[in-house]
Amino acid sequence: MQHDALKGILWIAAIWILSNLSVGLAQDALKSSESISKPNFIVILADDLGYGDTGCYGAKTIPTPNIDRLAQQGIRFTSGYCSASTCTPTRYSLLTGKYAFRQKGTGVAPPNSPSIIPAGTTTIASLLKTAGYKTSVIGKWHLGLGGPSGPDWNGTLRPGPLDFGFDECFLLPTTNDRVPQVFVKNDRVLDLDASDPLWVGDKKPSDNHPTGQTHRRELKMNWSHGHNATIHNGVSRIGFYTGGTKARFRDEDLSDHWVREADRWIRAHRSEPFFLYFCSHAIHVPRIVHERFAGTTKHGPRGDAIVEFDWSVGQIIETLKDCNLDKNTLILLCSDNGPVLDDGYEDRAIEDLGDHDPNGPFRGGKYNVFEGGLRTPMIAWWPGKLTPRVSDQIICIVDYPRTLAALAGLQVDPKDCPDSVDLSRLLLDPNGKGRDSLVVQDNGQSGSFGYREGRWKLVRCDSQRANNVELRLTPTKVPKYQLFDLEVDPGESIDLLEKNPEQARGMIERLQKTIDLQ
Repeated sequence: MQHDALKGILWIAAIWILSNLSVGLAQDALKSSESISKPNFIVILADDLGYGDTGCYGAKTIPTPNIDRLAQQGIRFTSGYCSASTCTPTRYSLLTGKYAFRQKGTGVAPPNSPSIIPAGTTTIASLLKTAGYKTSVIGKWHLGLGGPSGPDWNGTLRPGPLDFGFDECFLLPTTNDRVPQVFVKNDRVLDLDASDPLWVGDKKPSDNHPTGQTHRRELKMNWSHGHNATIHNGVSRIGFYTGGTKARFRDEDLSDHWVREADRWIRAHRSEPFFLYFCSHAIHVPRIVHERFAGTTKHGPRGDAIVEFDWSVGQIIETLKDCNLDKNTLILLCSDNGPVLDDGYEDRAIEDLGDHDPNGPFRGGKYNVFEGGLRTPMIAWWPGKLTPRVSDQIICIVDYPRTLAALAGLQVDPKDCPDSVDLSRLLLDPNGKGRDSLVVQDNGQSGSFGYREGRWKLVRCDSQRANNVELRLTPTKVPKYQLFDLEVDPGESIDLLEKNPEQARGMIERLQKTIDLQ
């Protein structure tokens, strides 16, 4: 009797264990199924790539077959905007979904800048992480590292990307025309030898410290303005540094490093949903491409750097295809701002320009709020999910956080990413609509803004000076307000402010109202 009772208890226990095991396996299977069904996201951000710099946007003499293929198979936007005409504020907006003029200190970050993103800020990475995504940033960061006193180059570089939703990072901490030329892996300088500490400063560390001014004849790329401090790899930079010899990289190898890390990371996370923020340094100065790309165009290092960037795009696509991930991955390709030719180095960007126009049909370029500084190549690629087409709907990189969150099935708190607009329908539906209006800026809180509503564009320059109108850093006097009809005048050559006072007055008021929102 006792034996039978014991058998019964064991039988019931076995059933309970098997039942719960089955439920657990079913739940795991469901989670696995949900993970597989979620799309992967890759944002590819070029640096200083102009609207007219690629074949699919009109370039005739610079081959960009990989970018052109994305455009042919996806959506090519003709009104795609970065949020600012310089790098740091655009990168801030892309990650936070917030206009950079709302946050103090978002001008171009110096070498020793502390973290510009405040602690606790919701980002595109932190949003996707809550949905089970693995997240990584590879490439140029340029949003500062460390606390209020700035980076501890020989210690832990926090706060940084790991505090803003990224599981991993492999970074160029600033930008390559600024010191130091080292990589940051997660929260430390990679390969740093403790016996050779890294020092970074804004003053010459010693009288005999070689600089671009004192050792100009030794440079392999001469500086034209500003970039004349510490020399590394035959190129002088902005700022000074010493030490960290084993940690330093060679400029020519940057793109190879980015591609290799992206390939490794994608393969490591091929079985789970992921978000990769891939920030190329191309085609920012100093334009020093790998030897295998040198001379591939007739436009000198600037043209060659575009070819090298296109190669990087192609390598990422090949990795996706090799991992059978291409049909389940959305790529968004864009640039952080418009083009510039002479940006501190003598690399024949002006002399070898020829008939190529980096701006396409637009006026301006990097550093100002005319269309050339802010309207960039923007492509969405997701084979089988997006209807290939050309779209004239307005979209901005500040919209990426809410758009990707929606595609991942997330609802975003209204207080988070406040200037971002969910444009997922624009991607998925050929009849989807873009933004009704958009505010863009130049650098930091300078008071230069562009405000677009449909065909109308208001330009506001509080300083009444605009830089780089013809791709050269030449200050030009302009009125405080100008009004353009982009439909008939994409080059912003005819100011219609006096002929359309009501339109101008209304847009001035609506721009100010948007700026004042907190």
